[in-house]
Amino acid sequence: MTTQVIVLNGGSSSGKSGIARCLQAVLPDPWLAVGVDTLIEAMPVSMQTSDAGIEIAADGGVSVGPEFRTLEAAWMAGVTAMANAGARIIVDEVFLGGAASQQRWQKALGGLDVLWVGVRCESTVAAGREIARGNRVKGMAVSQAEVVHQGVLYDLEVDTTHSEALECARTIAAQTR
Repeated sequence: MTTQVIVLNGGSSSGKSGIARCLQAVLPDPWLAVGVDTLIEAMPVSMQTSDAGIEIAADGGVSVGPEFRTLEAAWMAGVTAMANAGARIIVDEVFLGGAASQQRWQKALGGLDVLWVGVRCESTVAAGREIARGNRVKGMAVSQAEVVHQGVLYDLEVDTTHSEALECARTIAAQTR
């Protein structure tokens, strides 16, 4: 079976988006890259500050509510539909709920050949990237660095602490079929 979906899971500023762009460059076929940031940006602004939607606390903590989960489920179904229609998809995700988040994706992607990739980065390095980016709430990278991996099962893990995105992408690409 041919890999249809690559799920990259890691905390904020761990390097997932950079790896996704590099995967698009090194994989032989065209791949679409989508991520949880795409979903959040597509939501009405009112949901980005609501306990029913998604809230980002001053310390970088993130909480999501029932309206977010409803839209997330629809978005996952849409990503799955694109893969079922023949598109190859790279998903850039942050499993805030660890294993429960992976289970939601496993259910949505049922029947597809998925490569599950953990993207790790030491929290101090991710925190430095967070500051350099300037578009993240301080503390988000540290608070997510480990929790997003709790109970999650991977086919492969990469660590961007000392490895460039391109090197990680080549490692991942070598695992696709």
